[in-house]
Amino acid sequence: MEFGRLGGELSWSGVNSGIIRNRAAEPPTAQGDKKRPAPSGKKDYGFETRAIHAGAQPDPTTGARSTPIYQTTAYVFDDVDHAASLFNLHNFGYIYSRLTNPTVAVLEERVASLEGGRAAVAAASGHAAQFLVFATMLEPGDEFLASRNLYGGSLTQFGLSFKKLGWTCHFVDPQDPENFRRALTPKCKAIFVESLANPGGIVVDIEAIARVAHDAGLPLIVDNTMATPYLCRPIEFGADIVTHSTTKFLGGHGNAMGGIVVESGKFDWTQGGRFPSMTEPEPAYHGLRFYENFGDFAFTTKARAVALRDYGPSMAPMNAFLTITGVETLHVRMERHCGNAQAVAAFLAGDPRVAWVSYAGLDSSPYHGLACKYMRGGAGGAVFTFGVKGGYEAGVKLVESVGLFSHLANIGDTRSLILHPASTTHRQLTDEQRLAAGAGPDVIRLSIGLETAADLIADLDQALGS
Repeated sequence: MEFGRLGGELSWSGVNSGIIRNRAAEPPTAQGDKKRPAPSGKKDYGFETRAIHAGAQPDPTTGARSTPIYQTTAYVFDDVDHAASLFNLHNFGYIYSRLTNPTVAVLEERVASLEGGRAAVAAASGHAAQFLVFATMLEPGDEFLASRNLYGGSLTQFGLSFKKLGWTCHFVDPQDPENFRRALTPKCKAIFVESLANPGGIVVDIEAIARVAHDAGLPLIVDNTMATPYLCRPIEFGADIVTHSTTKFLGGHGNAMGGIVVESGKFDWTQGGRFPSMTEPEPAYHGLRFYENFGDFAFTTKARAVALRDYGPSMAPMNAFLTITGVETLHVRMERHCGNAQAVAAFLAGDPRVAWVSYAGLDSSPYHGLACKYMRGGAGGAVFTFGVKGGYEAGVKLVESVGLFSHLANIGDTRSLILHPASTTHRQLTDEQRLAAGAGPDVIRLSIGLETAADLIADLDQALGS
């Protein structure tokens, strides 16, 4: 059984999708699809084409064009030898849906293709994806650096819950990349940042931070949830691992939980003996050494075969199906999301009832230059914050006065959403931590949807005046 490849990334399905290839990929084979041979002349497909086709092909049995929902827990083996080869990782294929599922495999290949990665593994949520990364990489007593400008749940996960596992996170101001170099310790194993920070809208200098990480022999992990691969592809700027909460813009409709980890395939895990989980014998697989055996997709293989197997935060096939459907319109939605956000941010920036607006798409933003470098067209994304005059009480009043915006803790929906982080997502943090994370008492976070921009502006206008 051959490895399934698309754009150079690996599928655990054991079936070569053979539909869309990424740059510099070998010719497709269209294995198992007799009626519809795969395109053979063109290998450099565009983002939009890959968003619709990557990782998928018509079902060879029924001819179904849409990816089926494989709502099954387990899969029949050909014989004992076939089963043994799968359990020993000698061949890849479907074993049990905690590890591998055909619907989930399509999503994994598709996102890996869009990010320009080597391989991907999906998880039950964005938090689960982050956990898989560190559970694969770290040993008790290890440390890592992270931007202090992160989603509030990530700050709590890294700063509190990870401590119980013997992992220590040091939070760093990301606005000066050299801060990461200064914060390095001998036990550090990675650097983690968000490409476009939630909720502050800060764009980090990925290339400069990657340089710091690589000088120290460490991988750079970038959460690309807010930007999506349509706006930013961190691997092209030196990121080694990319994570997403697929719950947000990739799914795009607020109806499916999920997360994903994408591996670049470019990091050398043998450096300095820092990563024994990748280079030393794995007892669960008869002493197999993952990096030695799997090379440029070793991290993803270890994350799936050990962390996902043992901790079990698997993505449900139905959620994978909904997310695949969302990804097919990602490019169209992101253009509208960003266009609407630009219009709403410009309105708020000129309103005397507003103290400040943090949106990288505005020329006045201190992050606009970085947005022009890292984000398609200099866009600031669809999520940003602003400060309402009057502080905490004014913020609470605003979120309770809107009509069209939905007051809830999510982003990346087709609908426009509003939140007061200090009273919700960042409530568990200290006042100092909230201010450092860009979630002070006056801060309002908006996730701009796909409605008519003028209607969104009118809703905010009346709420500010109420």
